[in-house]
Amino acid sequence: MQIRVRAFARLREAIGGDLTLEVPGGSTMAGLLAAVGEVSEEAHQALFGENGELQGYVILMHNGRRVRRAEVETLTLADGDEVALFPPVAGG
Repeated sequence: MQIRVRAFARLREAIGGDLTLEVPGGSTMAGLLAAVGEVSEEAHQALFGENGELQGYVILMHNGRRVRRAEVETLTLADGDEVALFPPVAGG
């Protein structure tokens, strides 16, 4: 199945822009994030810490809805879903 991944700001630079990834049916958000991390070493470092855990600053959205950390391992994706990756937001 195909999942569209949109990344913003620093994450967009690390990943190289928006992606459409082919993942197996029944994939979870965690599986998709692992696939995004395989795009490049820079992408992996932007998403995951040295311990392999998702960086605490990454904000995840699934079809326009915020995804909590507790959902990452269990949220099952469907063909055509859109996942957005945001870095921390600052401004003033």
